[in-house]
Amino acid sequence: MNEVLAVLFAVAGGLAGGLVGVGGGVLFVPALTVFLGLSQVEGESTSLLIIVIVALVGAARQRSYGNLQPRDALVIGVLSPLGVLIGVVISNTVPERALELSFAALVLFVAYGLVRRALTQEA
Repeated sequence: MNEVLAVLFAVAGGLAGGLVGVGGGVLFVPALTVFLGLSQVEGESTSLLIIVIVALVGAARQRSYGNLQPRDALVIGVLSPLGVLIGVVISNTVPERALELSFAALVLFVAYGLVRRALTQEA
């Protein structure tokens, strides 16, 4: 059963990454922790590797459509590993419950921002 859920979330995460560019991390971390029993740190770590693969495939495809902004990608790509290093140190020092609540808060904050933006653009 867990393997079936893993496949479904892999497809859903890839679909989300391709449609809206979230890389699936919003789906991968909860799926890995809730349905596959990984710890929060294991789920986040595994999701990071999955996101690299999904991002490379998505970026290659979007490049063929002319949607890729190489300069922006380069800036973010060069600076992001610094944040990752800091995040890894923090995630291995704070309680797992704090990570779970922080991730949930981040997802809610992003969802609020997306809904607000969508409603503002309609008006």
